[in-house]
Amino acid sequence: MPPALEKLRRKIDQLDENIVQLLIQRTELALAIGKLKHKKGTEVYSPDRESEIYSKLEKYGDRALPAGALKTIYREIMSASLALERPLKIAFLGPEATFTHLASLSKFGSSVEYLSCTSISEVFSEVEKRRADYGVVPIENTTEGAVTHTLDMFIDSDLKICSEIIFEISHNLMSNSALQHIRKVYSNPQVFGQCRIWLETHLPKVELIDTSTTTHAAKRAAQEDGAAAIASKLAATLYNLKILAEGIEDSPYNRTRFLVISRQIPKPSGKDKTSLLVSIKDRMGALYDLLEPIRSHRINMTKIESRPSKKKAWDYYFFIDIEGHIEDKNVRETVEAIEEKVRFAKILGSYPAVKEK
Repeated sequence: MPPALEKLRRKIDQLDENIVQLLIQRTELALAIGKLKHKKGTEVYSPDRESEIYSKLEKYGDRALPAGALKTIYREIMSASLALERPLKIAFLGPEATFTHLASLSKFGSSVEYLSCTSISEVFSEVEKRRADYGVVPIENTTEGAVTHTLDMFIDSDLKICSEIIFEISHNLMSNSALQHIRKVYSNPQVFGQCRIWLETHLPKVELIDTSTTTHAAKRAAQEDGAAAIASKLAATLYNLKILAEGIEDSPYNRTRFLVISRQIPKPSGKDKTSLLVSIKDRMGALYDLLEPIRSHRINMTKIESRPSKKKAWDYYFFIDIEGHIEDKNVRETVEAIEEKVRFAKILGSYPAVKEK
């Protein structure tokens, strides 16, 4: 071994030893914080603190170690600390290798325990019954719009949104057959919608078969000749499928927003979002009256989505996202003014807003 190379490696070994010692000290401090949280009865996971740490990492990153790489490293550091403070269980819309599973891993890391659920309602149920500490569910996609089942679950559930995840979605066609021999393609209906142009161009006569998840699609494709699936690369690995085409989504900006649900609203982070559910009175100008307090308090509304109440014809709920935390004076006053004008109002959560790239 050249002396210069050996010298550099010795320096790395010394740095590694120092890094490990610092990580041990950091973990000991995290455990001490965990004990204080336990005495106060507060949640182990703090989305506001997580947001603060990631914001600082953006300042520390440079060309040698970009902020994105630092965030990936710290996600696992914090995941290990959380698991040591108290074993955490995260319910997600499964099975393993779905995009909800991948989004959950990107948020909580690999050191916590994951609970695969067969439906969005089951995710809510597991958290409500305290069999899981947090749940991760999809809420909307940039191409296909809102996930209505998730919206409907919030109408009767008392769970709160404590965090959000914006996850980049890349779809892949996979099979053990050659492309020219594909007769059917399995995937989730939303995924077909996100890959419509590619499918019409490259597989115009192929049968498209709906499955509940992309992972189920991969499993079925692995069992049949002439079958393919559209799913994640992890699903291809799990079921030993060959990827025939990568990145077949129609939109280059294909993102899905996921919500983390829990039993508490986190503290303000300084850059937050508040989600509301309201039912307006059946009269002329009711929607304008609902939105007027948001305008008068100069608050930015980032989303409004309507859903039928299913209790009365032409009766709707509105899901609204506004900037700010419910503990902010102008947000609190806005919500109070809205409550006076509507038939029903519920705060679904206040949580750190994700900075989209």
